[in-house]
Amino acid sequence: MQHKLLKVHPADNVIVALQNFQPGEQVDFEGQTYNLPIGVGVKHKFVTEDLQTGDSVIMYGVLVGKATQPIKRGEPITTFNLKHDADQYGIEKKQPYTWHQPDVSAWHNRTFMGYHRADGMVGTANYWLVVPLVFCENRNILILKDAFERELGYAQSEIYREQVHEMLQLYKVGEIDRVHKMEAFLDPSMVRTLDEPQVKRPFSNIDGIKFLTHEMGCGGTRQDSEALCGLFAGFINNPNVAGVTVLSLGCQHTQTSMLVDEVRRRNPKFNKPMLIFEQQDGTEYAMLTNAIRETFLGLIEANKLERKPAPLSSLTIGLKCGGSDGFSGLSANPAIGHLSDILVTLGAKTVLAEFPELNGVEQELINRSVSDEKALKFIHLMQDYSAKAEAVGSGFDMNPSPGNIRDGLITDAIKSAGAAKKGGTAPVADVLNYTEPATVPGLNLLCTPGNDVEATTGMAGSGTNIILFTTGLGTPTGNPICPVVKISTNTALLRRMPDVIDFDSGPIIEGEETIEQNAEELLEYVIRLASGEVKTKAQQLGQDDFIPWKRGVSL
Repeated sequence: MQHKLLKVHPADNVIVALQNFQPGEQVDFEGQTYNLPIGVGVKHKFVTEDLQTGDSVIMYGVLVGKATQPIKRGEPITTFNLKHDADQYGIEKKQPYTWHQPDVSAWHNRTFMGYHRADGMVGTANYWLVVPLVFCENRNILILKDAFERELGYAQSEIYREQVHEMLQLYKVGEIDRVHKMEAFLDPSMVRTLDEPQVKRPFSNIDGIKFLTHEMGCGGTRQDSEALCGLFAGFINNPNVAGVTVLSLGCQHTQTSMLVDEVRRRNPKFNKPMLIFEQQDGTEYAMLTNAIRETFLGLIEANKLERKPAPLSSLTIGLKCGGSDGFSGLSANPAIGHLSDILVTLGAKTVLAEFPELNGVEQELINRSVSDEKALKFIHLMQDYSAKAEAVGSGFDMNPSPGNIRDGLITDAIKSAGAAKKGGTAPVADVLNYTEPATVPGLNLLCTPGNDVEATTGMAGSGTNIILFTTGLGTPTGNPICPVVKISTNTALLRRMPDVIDFDSGPIIEGEETIEQNAEELLEYVIRLASGEVKTKAQQLGQDDFIPWKRGVSL
């Protein structure tokens, strides 16, 4: 009988179960027979040799943990017998690195239909932003959101409101039993209905008006205010954004002058409309009336821009994972890693974030850095981040969530080694601190937390115009200005959550496709998405997540 097993790297002393095995089963793999005394769940790993307390566990060819008690051959690794551990790293250990570029001849002349900006960047979408410099303006932002979205056709479907209305009518006539019997399940095939405009959209070349809210801007540290201005400056400069309306109270830490300076510092050629309104200059009514008028006029101008062909080298693609499982590092992550290598070879930019999820593979990334300067910056950011976490009694080893652990990611090093596969094998062209713009073609490392929304928010702030997001457990995460493509690591997830998942890498696990084949299919989808031919499920659901990182400890 052919058992579904996988050894990721020749040096590994664990084998991954691609199916469930019952206690007492015998399995054959690469000429060896293993007795599984207590069974092994799908996505989990069992050891290939007897281990003693303190012995190393190797996966992906790197140290991922140390045994805390003896583990017999064929027994699974668990949180009870394994603790996180990772190899030390440093610039003194840097080794020469040779990269073998993939064959990209099939993609050389491919283009996408994008929005060409005056500064030379190309957007995959055309959004108008409305942002508050301080939380005091959140209410006014929501007032503008209701007014613009309803009248211009960008509001979400009324389906759920209609469900409540129907239940209310039944309640009024005393038919509570009928409410209990109402079918609560919404057919996933109706997802597109959720995105249908309530009125015909008059601005056909504007993909949406995005209204952001947050809880920052005053009362925190000046560093937080500066970081917030830097983040907004990144969003405003993002090639997917046509213009911005800014609401300010007037007295807050995040002054409008700080925002303008940050925008200009990132892009001296900046020439997009930036409309700024301060409430303390007069009445709320006057401010909102002026904001509505000027924003509407800005939309008229932004709508004049049309999609035109652009080379794939104009793309900036974010690489992210969340709700990860034991298959993430085996299917979806290496698939988008190969896609990244293709785009890097073509001259595009890719951005790998989540520094807590690079724990254990630092030396590999140091070796891949194009210069000692880049490597040292990466080391500094990693060590500084780790030290801040440890200073408050936390650490990168606390990164895996209960869901991660339940589905096979026992230590942070196991999770990280699989997460790093999203970066492919290309050299590290640049290393970015939070909110720094990605300007160098190639693979960029961006310092963000692993937190899904803080990371995707940071990526958009650094200029990504599409984010590839792998998930094994499922998450609805989206972004206001960057389409987020949800890629399932296993086909069971696609079947369970078809209203969330855009693309399936499960065929890799099933042996139906290679990593390369799956990556190339995904790239075709990305080109269609970049051209506005399709929408992600997160876009259809109106999933516009935005959480600034306050630079405290967030893993």
